[in-house]
Amino acid sequence: MKLSPVVIFFLFVQLLSAQIQSKVDFLRADVLIEPTPVENRINGSVSYHFNVIEDVDSFFLDAVNMEFSNVSLDGVQVEYNYNGKQITVNKEMNKGENHIVSLDYVAKPKQTVYFLGWDDAVRNNEQVWTQGQGKYTSHWLPSFDDMTEKVEFDLKIILKEDFTVIANGKLIKKKTLPNSTGYSWQFDMEEPMSSYLVGFAIGDYHKKTIKSSTGIPIELYYEPADSAKVEPTYRYTKHIFDFLETEIGVSYPWQNYKQVPVQDFLYAGMENTTCTIFSNQYVIDSIAFVDKNYVNVNAHELAHHWFGDLVTETSSEHHWLHEGFATFYAYLAEKDIFGDDYFYWHLFKTAQALRNFSDDDQGEALQNSGAGSLTFYEKGAWALVMLQERVGGEAFKNGVKNYLNKYAFSNVTISNLMEELELTSNSDLADFEQLWLKNPDFPYDQVVSFLQEKSASINTYFELKNKIAEQPDKTETILKRNWKKLKSSQLRENLVLDYGGKLSPEFLDLILQSGDIKTRQAVILSQNKIPTEIKTVVEGLLKDESYTTIEAALYRLWTDFPKNRSKYLNETDTITGFPDKNIRLLWLTLALVTPEYNPDYKALYFDELSGYTGSEHHFETRLIAFQYLKSIGGFTDTVLKNLVESCSHHVWHFKKSARTILSDFLQSEGNTARIKGLYPLLSQQEKQYLEKTLGE
Repeated sequence: MKLSPVVIFFLFVQLLSAQIQSKVDFLRADVLIEPTPVENRINGSVSYHFNVIEDVDSFFLDAVNMEFSNVSLDGVQVEYNYNGKQITVNKEMNKGENHIVSLDYVAKPKQTVYFLGWDDAVRNNEQVWTQGQGKYTSHWLPSFDDMTEKVEFDLKIILKEDFTVIANGKLIKKKTLPNSTGYSWQFDMEEPMSSYLVGFAIGDYHKKTIKSSTGIPIELYYEPADSAKVEPTYRYTKHIFDFLETEIGVSYPWQNYKQVPVQDFLYAGMENTTCTIFSNQYVIDSIAFVDKNYVNVNAHELAHHWFGDLVTETSSEHHWLHEGFATFYAYLAEKDIFGDDYFYWHLFKTAQALRNFSDDDQGEALQNSGAGSLTFYEKGAWALVMLQERVGGEAFKNGVKNYLNKYAFSNVTISNLMEELELTSNSDLADFEQLWLKNPDFPYDQVVSFLQEKSASINTYFELKNKIAEQPDKTETILKRNWKKLKSSQLRENLVLDYGGKLSPEFLDLILQSGDIKTRQAVILSQNKIPTEIKTVVEGLLKDESYTTIEAALYRLWTDFPKNRSKYLNETDTITGFPDKNIRLLWLTLALVTPEYNPDYKALYFDELSGYTGSEHHFETRLIAFQYLKSIGGFTDTVLKNLVESCSHHVWHFKKSARTILSDFLQSEGNTARIKGLYPLLSQQEKQYLEKTLGE
């Protein structure tokens, strides 16, 4: 392909920029921002203190779609060029000089900063939060998409509204603004970090402060309405913190730690330095804790404060050094809390997922910069489990400790880690790297042998499965003969999930009467139809201490015993379930399609169900509501408007699901006209999406 002169010049400029950027070292940033949430705007200024490493005539900052009103060097206006993505400051400087570059700007970020709840009629749900993973902080702060540039970021945030502001570092000053209900919040960081780890959150929050055993303040934020959920949400937080410091062998490297739940977060959580932001779907009560708790995410994001925040990859080829380690240490924390059996069974489930992925010819090497989450997280954790097994626990811990101490507040490659582990273990790990880091396949047989050696219950599981495979007609006999000897809850649960559909009502009754929560749950999940003989026992599960069990039992009972539908609905009409309202949404749908149930209340039930499609609700709740309404033909104009709005949502997988639902709806005759009838109610962005979808 022949390149035009313009393209050649552009590539030359980019190459030149990449070369000269390494000639200056940015040390500290004094950041001042003033968000105007109702306008999705940030007015900001930043001053970077830097040293000149080599003679240079320009340098650049990454800055996406900003307007600059002032650019100065050491207080004097300076020439600059701006192409919408980078701002280049043109000034000759000599090696050894120290300078301060200051920029005043306005940003209206289309990503990275999310302004939620400021444009609807619902009060007390307003939030602003950031997600800069990788290289996106430059959408609201002139900064560095390159992770190797580490800077001490000190933030001052001015907000004219009376909300809580949380950001990286220690809050050193909170000052009331004149003639306003708002405040200025000033935060201080003591150590450098990569730009993508700069973050803040704004909302209506209270906090509970605890301390680690080493005296680190840990601030746990929550919305006022969730005060009763603070304990189950943050359960084991101090335990996790103390465990990781001890297990890793390196003290927590930052001055404090904060955790903030936010609405419609893009992921489970994000390890902004000292300020983890996570999805409020993990703000749960004690019943939800059984099936969906924050423990793993809590430990994962905290572990990142060593692996990712303290030592940072040089490029995505080395992403295992972030996600593999955070996943591995989170699993170790869960092992310490929930026991060995929990740990090894969880590893077994991830091994099964990785085997299926590899068998479908989708296997990925850990050094593949384009690998997906399953590879970087789960295969990455498995690599560390097997590496620890290979070199021994003491050598592994010492190698990791040396690696962290040697490269603290700097950038690393996989070779840096492996060199330290080879030194402490006095071994050559080239074959390990070939098998685990460079090989796209997952060595399933090897890890199963490891699991069978480490876990008696997993070994028993395979022994029983082999016996059943040899005599499938004697499945129940084999399980009955061994059942009382099976002490592992994980083992019982998995056997029931595998074979529950083949067991007699009498044996299922025994399991339900004597099993723990997860085993009872497995019985319900394994049944295509509930046998009449155990109906009474299953009805008791409508009061079980698990929202997953209750949801499954309600649906199965309602389906299998239609004469008792009103009874089942009456028994569950006050249960909401998880934060996504799983049980309430199912209940409303079943109540609507049960003709004899409370006919006078049908309109109220429908209004409530359709109301959950509104933007004030979490996207997980909205998606369930859309799916149920689709199944019962309940798409009113209001629901359709909410569906169209969802097709432009910032969470991509929700947006994708909404677009699929809309596409299916448009397949039916007359529905295109219904959608066109909504045009006067839609925003310009929504109209443009529909016109593109309809081919107009």
